[in-house]
Amino acid sequence: MRSRYAVPLAVLALALTGCGGDDPAPGAGGEPTASASSSASTSPSPTDDPTPGESTSASPSETAGGGVGTAEDPEPLDAGKALLDWTPVPGSVTDTVTRGGGWTLTVDELGKKAELSSDGASAGTATDKRHRISDALLDGRYAVVVVQDKRETQPAVATVYDLGKGAKSFTLDGSSDVPTVTGGTWALGEGHLVHATVRDGAYCAATVDLATQKSTIGWCAPDRSGFNAARITPAGDSLLTFDDSRPSCRTVVALSGTGTTPFPGVPACTAWEGLVTDDGAVWAVVPKPRRVEEAVLYAHTGDSWLDLGPGTSGSLTWCAGAAYFVRDPQTDGSPAALMRFDGTALDVVYESSGPQSFVASPRCGGDTLTITSLSEDGDEQVSADLG
Repeated sequence: MRSRYAVPLAVLALALTGCGGDDPAPGAGGEPTASASSSASTSPSPTDDPTPGESTSASPSETAGGGVGTAEDPEPLDAGKALLDWTPVPGSVTDTVTRGGGWTLTVDELGKKAELSSDGASAGTATDKRHRISDALLDGRYAVVVVQDKRETQPAVATVYDLGKGAKSFTLDGSSDVPTVTGGTWALGEGHLVHATVRDGAYCAATVDLATQKSTIGWCAPDRSGFNAARITPAGDSLLTFDDSRPSCRTVVALSGTGTTPFPGVPACTAWEGLVTDDGAVWAVVPKPRRVEEAVLYAHTGDSWLDLGPGTSGSLTWCAGAAYFVRDPQTDGSPAALMRFDGTALDVVYESSGPQSFVASPRCGGDTLTITSLSEDGDEQVSADLG
């Protein structure tokens, strides 16, 4: 099963096969959500489950210089277990819910209606049969609901809610000073919004300061190139850029103003998404172009280069000071898991209840993480307070 915001596979393939010459907005693809790679291994889970939040992971041994691994030979980091205190989310598991800052953002299964609610306040966005909700983002201070034209002929319409002002809203669309485009990536965090735009025929990254509602155009992709997988952390913004070669050469970059800087140590043309951290980065690579669902996660922190093991491409998420990603079952009968890397330790923080399971990409609401888990033993939607 895929996320209810999933992009058609033909669009996802754009990042691997290149953008078409007639496409006015190259790079409008999204990220896949599928099964994980088994090319890397993790240590067996401890026999006894720890108290929720208590880590049992072991740190790798250090070299004389204080770091471990190299860019060419990263150190494998064994996973411990530190299960979070997960609580059921009320309502249907077929809805997609994000919680945080005392607010709940709910999108129905068909992507036709979004409801934003808190004690004493509520707001909503509804669509007609020609449109769908493609993105619903929440960070505890702001919420963003993006509506796309299913025929992909009209620019997206994004409604931005200021939760500190009782969900007072403003709109971004094709008529804005910095217009939206059809499709494209969206990211919310740290008081700003990143989305795609077009300037003089070039596909560019736009940043919206949400307090002032001022939009600026930053880096623009070269001709016949594009980008997607925007991510925002307190340390900076990132994108996945790609060209039109076949298969496409993919590079994860840090975004700063009108420039980009490739993440160091990432094998050429294999990246899928990345997060900027205070002392390095976390990123995913897809080693096999024909197996885009299979990723391996890596981290660079201080003097260390770490192999975090297999994960699901498209699931890398920053939330409350740590990187999270999904790991699908690695052997028959084993559970799916949500992994957390906090810059030092790698831990399983959620395990599905049974075999034949799937965990959707985590949804961060600023101080709360919400996931949807599907398995033979029953589906559930749960959240954990990270505050």
